Amino acid sequence: MATISDSPEWTALVSHATQIKETHLRDLLSDQGRCDAMRAESNGFLLDYSRQNASLETKELLLALARAAKLDEKKASMFAGEKINKTENRAVLHCALRAPKNTPLIVDGVDCNADVHRVLDSINDFSQRVRSGEWLGCTGKKLTNVVAVGIGGSYLGPEFLYETLNSDPTNSEKTEGRTLKFLANVDPVDFARATRDLDPEATLVVIVSKTFTTAETMLNARTMKNWLLSCMSSQDADTVVRQHVVACSSAIEKTSEFGIDPKNVFGFWDWVGGRFSVHSAVGMLPLSLHFGFSIMRSFLDGAHAMDTHFQNTPLESNLPVLLGLFGLWNSTFLGHSSRAVLPYAQALLRFPAHLQQVEMESNGKRVNMEGVTLPFSTGEIVFGEPGTNGQHSFYQLMHQGSVVPAEFIGVCRSLRPIHLTGDVPSHDELMSNFFAQPDALAMGKTKEECAAEGDSEELQPHKVFPGNRPSMSLLIPSLDAFSLGQLLALYEHRVAVEGFVWGINSFDQWGVQLGKVLASKARDQLVAARKDQKPVEGFNSSTSALMNHYLSKS
Repeated sequence: MATISDSPEWTALVSHATQIKETHLRDLLSDQGRCDAMRAESNGFLLDYSRQNASLETKELLLALARAAKLDEKKASMFAGEKINKTENRAVLHCALRAPKNTPLIVDGVDCNADVHRVLDSINDFSQRVRSGEWLGCTGKKLTNVVAVGIGGSYLGPEFLYETLNSDPTNSEKTEGRTLKFLANVDPVDFARATRDLDPEATLVVIVSKTFTTAETMLNARTMKNWLLSCMSSQDADTVVRQHVVACSSAIEKTSEFGIDPKNVFGFWDWVGGRFSVHSAVGMLPLSLHFGFSIMRSFLDGAHAMDTHFQNTPLESNLPVLLGLFGLWNSTFLGHSSRAVLPYAQALLRFPAHLQQVEMESNGKRVNMEGVTLPFSTGEIVFGEPGTNGQHSFYQLMHQGSVVPAEFIGVCRSLRPIHLTGDVPSHDELMSNFFAQPDALAMGKTKEECAAEGDSEELQPHKVFPGNRPSMSLLIPSLDAFSLGQLLALYEHRVAVEGFVWGINSFDQWGVQLGKVLASKARDQLVAARKDQKPVEGFNSSTSALMNHYLSKS
């Protein structure tokens, strides 16, 4: 059965990649017409992709591949609510989570838009009651602490947003006296960190699990419940849970068994993948409790603005499309297996971690939609760190070691500007590096330039930079909630673009299941060994040796 790699458009790109490998960015960047044509802008977001190992012909060939892969049609199917997640027979509708009210979208006879806004209205109401003190803890204290319990997409997206929004001084008034913490890892150290210095009588626990069966999350949920009950042992246990525990889940029966009032269960749907769920109750509830609903509504509006751009803008100037096409150009055609996401904004320190799941869980696949093994690799290893910290960490490798395509994200307006008298503004110092690093990667430094600077013959080879290392630069206006919504949606759609062109299912994640099954078997063995002194058996000799060593030392 044919794959996209059998198309003439793919073959043309393979041939073209051989030609491009003979060029250097020093020469490509000297063509002002090319550089001017390799910028795109929307809603204040400016994308410069002129430092790609690519010509204008490359762009046209990539667009031809996108059309051959029926990108526009696949995009339209997603927005229409068709069940494009074939292996799970589900629609893919995270865009519906941020659509305005009264924009009906019917899937299986149900108006998804009405359902979404019913939950959003409930989140708005509940978060206001908690923040105002109308909803109190069982001892009468105002609930000023929130601990969100979840893992994967139930944690990484909300934490990234929390760190960024919490850096904005305009949000300080909204969050004064309030604390939001996250409990994700089943490691008991994470529980200790999440509850340190918290007053349980002033703490609300938000358990995030669609099925209420995720092993790590449910163990942490039981641990949090035990913490609340043991610290308020004089109170009625049912009342403690009812006043101090809420859930984001679709498993009403299980949440009720846990003791949670059904009125305090905020639903989401099977057409929302975990890594795309931050716009649902998963992120909206804990973040609205901390920042207030109006800020989070602005975040949704920003995401919707990028949805509209992605849905309606022609491919050649569509920001997610350009990001996605040049991403697969670098990975599939030029053979670069990793990519660095480098936000020159400390407030975005957790953005790369969230993108790791969004991108690698989505596009780390080996077969196409029809189950045919692909003759090419999909996905990239995504990593990153805020600038300028990363420059003192892994940029050495990027400049003189392996070629790692980079995406630089810069912000025009600092959240907390500092300008000492007689000194350069701190944000300008940061942005000087944002502008310099892509050029250093692209242009490099020749042996002749080293000699002209007086370096010895022996030292020159060590100070040569080959250059010709591709990057893209994204400048965004600010890090307010609206811009954050745009930024996250931009990268979500970039994932879809790559998957649509590769012909894979970016919206399932069967690769995470096998480890879970084996972990369940290992868990049963550890329980049996500790409780009944049963010997370790049924594992390979290496794993058995490790388990026996662990049991003897723990």
